Amino acid sequence: MDRLSLLGLLLAAAAVVGGHYLEGGQLQQLFNPAALLIVLGGTLAAAAIQSPADDFRRALQLLRWLVRSPRYDFEDGIGSVVNWCAQARKNGLLALEKEVARIQDPVVKGGLQLLVDGRRSEVIRAMMEVQLVSQEQRDLQGARVIESMGGYAPTLGILGAVIGLIQVMSSLADPEGLGSGIATAFVATVYGVGFANLLLIPLANKIKNLVLERYRYQEMMLEGLLSIADGQSPQLIRQRLLGYIG
Repeated sequence: MDRLSLLGLLLAAAAVVGGHYLEGGQLQQLFNPAALLIVLGGTLAAAAIQSPADDFRRALQLLRWLVRSPRYDFEDGIGSVVNWCAQARKNGLLALEKEVARIQDPVVKGGLQLLVDGRRSEVIRAMMEVQLVSQEQRDLQGARVIESMGGYAPTLGILGAVIGLIQVMSSLADPEGLGSGIATAFVATVYGVGFANLLLIPLANKIKNLVLERYRYQEMMLEGLLSIADGQSPQLIRQRLLGYIG
């Protein structure tokens, strides 16, 4: 997890717990397994019902970006392209074959393999742009699923509170326990609103930004590969790709 996201989560937790404590509450009052089950289980169920299976699975995979989000070093990418260009001009395109195995990004790896295979620049562009757009749309749709969870969570929190109040109202013969019972019932609302506004919606927006950043990085790398295929010089390629940094 990057430092800013970790700081945000810690600040959010401190704000909620600290505010509760300053109001005279106790920490254990915020822990309610039944309410947590209703909110989390119901939110996942609603998202699963709403979404196609592929989109829902992709959304669950994207949740890991909360812990470990991808990073894209544009300057390092430009350096790699310039180095590939220099190798190709000196030793030919086949000299880049050993570089293919070292690349982690599947899109860039596929583009470099096409270049090594001697494909023309227009063929490389046509094949790689389809993959770029398809990958972007798939991940953006996954982010929208997570965003929709942020819309369902508060409603599930209210549902959990109502269920808790039903239990409280069925125990009116015990007036001493009414206050604590009502307080516990509303913990579900705290969970729903908190998960939505402090986790799910911010995470969905972060994923969207990361997807767009990845698209820009991969587009830059694709332009570099096309420039190599067209026989441009390393210096010209560097100047051209620097326009993606800003």
